[in-house]
Amino acid sequence: MNTATAIARRTAYGLCIVSALLLTACGTRHVSKDITPEGRAGAVVFPDPDRIVLKGGTFPNLEDLRAIGPGVTKDQLYQALGRPHFREGLFGVREWDYLFHVRTDTGTTTCQYKVIFDDEQRGQSFHWAPASCADLVAARTPPAAAAMAPGASRFDVQTDTLFAFARYGRGDILPHGEAELAALGARLAAARRANVRVVGHTDRIGGEQANQRLSERRAATVRTVLVEHGVPAASIASEGRGKSQPVTRDCADGMARAALIECLKPDRRVEILVTGEETG
Repeated sequence: MNTATAIARRTAYGLCIVSALLLTACGTRHVSKDITPEGRAGAVVFPDPDRIVLKGGTFPNLEDLRAIGPGVTKDQLYQALGRPHFREGLFGVREWDYLFHVRTDTGTTTCQYKVIFDDEQRGQSFHWAPASCADLVAARTPPAAAAMAPGASRFDVQTDTLFAFARYGRGDILPHGEAELAALGARLAAARRANVRVVGHTDRIGGEQANQRLSERRAATVRTVLVEHGVPAASIASEGRGKSQPVTRDCADGMARAALIECLKPDRRVEILVTGEETG
């Protein structure tokens, strides 16, 4: 290796180290899947909180956070929320991730916040983990205001009819679940226009991070099946909410495991939310 080559390599390596210190890395790193040019993700995936670079996260100004919306630039985000908290990449970065702490009447809740950018580097979609953090940050409104938008449709599918317990893969779809998704996929594929959001939920058995990943993977698999049955990929997104939104109330932890699994069955579900559907 000649001297010029050695110097060039040391210079490139040094630039990479400097970039890492500035919360970037040599190359592009995407966590979410199938990000469209419009700034939507086919499957929203949050980075492991243990990989955070800005240790400890921050307490955001909630009014600044509430002002963030579609079309926001990276400079505006930096001014309002500060630098992203994870090592996002150097070129073509399509998502920024934060770890925020939100004070409530009963203490402090830790939340992950993600902004996904379009091809013009403007934020277009915004996500929380757990999803319930969105309610903590939003301005206080009566519960009735959270009703579904007019004309929206919602389909709840029990994951026990879709997957074997604790499974999530495409090959794990049960025959009854396959038939149910095929029928729904045919309906949505026949619509002239429909926006679809697949939301996975788990029961409370197991750790928070494991359940979050399981809910994301199940939702992503359901999305895959619907796309296979003709639903346009660009019109359907998936996300997971882990065990943050249970619907059961009377399942005591002291139950035998088999009884508890059966009692918590309603919590293991996939919601398919459809808006803007046009038929005919």
